[in-house]
Amino acid sequence: MNGPSIGWPGIVRLGLVQASLGAIVVLCTSTMNRVMQIELMLPATLPGALVALHYVLQVLRPRLGYGSDVGGRRVPWIIGGMALLAGGGVLAALATAWMASNLLAGVALAVLAYTLIGIGVGASGTSLLVLLAKRVDAARRPAAASVVWLMMIFGIALTAGIGGKLLMPFSGTRLVEVTAAVGALALAMTVLAVWGMEGTAAPIAPAEPPAPFGLAFRQVWGERQVRHFALLVFVSMLAYSAQELIIEPFAGAVFGLPPGQSTQLIGVQHGGVLAGMILLALAGAATARWRVGSLRLWMALGCFASTIGLLAMASAGSVGPAWPLATSFFLLGMANGFFCAAAIGSMMQLAGSGRQSREGVRMGLWGASQALAFGLGSLAGSSAVDLARLLLGSPVAAYAVVFAGQAMLFLVAGVLSLRVGTSAGGQPVAELVVAGQTGLRKW
Repeated sequence: MNGPSIGWPGIVRLGLVQASLGAIVVLCTSTMNRVMQIELMLPATLPGALVALHYVLQVLRPRLGYGSDVGGRRVPWIIGGMALLAGGGVLAALATAWMASNLLAGVALAVLAYTLIGIGVGASGTSLLVLLAKRVDAARRPAAASVVWLMMIFGIALTAGIGGKLLMPFSGTRLVEVTAAVGALALAMTVLAVWGMEGTAAPIAPAEPPAPFGLAFRQVWGERQVRHFALLVFVSMLAYSAQELIIEPFAGAVFGLPPGQSTQLIGVQHGGVLAGMILLALAGAATARWRVGSLRLWMALGCFASTIGLLAMASAGSVGPAWPLATSFFLLGMANGFFCAAAIGSMMQLAGSGRQSREGVRMGLWGASQALAFGLGSLAGSSAVDLARLLLGSPVAAYAVVFAGQAMLFLVAGVLSLRVGTSAGGQPVAELVVAGQTGLRKW
């Protein structure tokens, strides 16, 4: 760990960066998505393709992380990435407004905007997690992961609530103004949050001369633990993202709930996610104090609980209105939140294991796996429901089959979780020190 570890005030400060990321991204992926489809009456494929573009570009995360590894500094990449993201957000708002009068020009500008958004999220988000991994004691990382992600959700919710009011009455000009204000505030908050986090001393020189990116990537990919965790991230996030776009339509198609009630259920589910993350933070503290479990166990429990939750949803349609739908949404969200926070904590734990000066490449590789899974899962979930309805002729059966398939993905992810941090022979290589100590213990 470079320099003294940061405490809870520092963790909360860095969480403000994640909140800023969420604030801008929610406008670009949700609000502008809706404006294109509803106000401009454009095909849903257009905003879907733009959102997918920003996910696809996050395959650059390993290269962006490598850049921060070579320079030895994370803060410039965090600030630079946020500047790109804020600028891309403003361009996206301009492009959306422009589409009303000149569709082709607006779409062309939107492609540039979402390119900047994808690169900005990758640069800032990857370096932020690496900075947390290097500056937070190991025993605090599970709780720190929960705090940072809770603040991201808070940033999304706050922006959605306040931004939604500021956008009324809606106009293209107002959309640009609100987006610009959010971007400027997010950038200023990021600069203040990371100021002084790395000190003023020159960065520590790497133990060996910087290798070219291709060689650095091959070195990291050659680490069995890195490949295994990348597969775990991809499978689990594929299952997680595939349910995101179908769970509210499920409540409407199978249970006949109107839009207002189905939206309220999504709020219940997100409340469960928050509860799961908080529970993980408490479990992380208990782990250090009571010498029980590890992040590997918490991840597996979250995956297996998600499997049970999705199988319950698959059964709900056949039971009918008597099924406790709100309770199911909450418990599924809690299981998802528990796993996600544990996975992020594991990323921070494992980023520094293996060859030195490769933390950014490792974190970037795992971030790219997550982004690709989200992009594919968002498309696959909806497409699978459409295909199942066509083949089975029943929405109840279609959703049951798709939820069951997602449950199996979480089951596979749970099994993979139990192997995180193990050698080829199955013995632990790195796990949380639970005797009140910090750091990684090798066996």
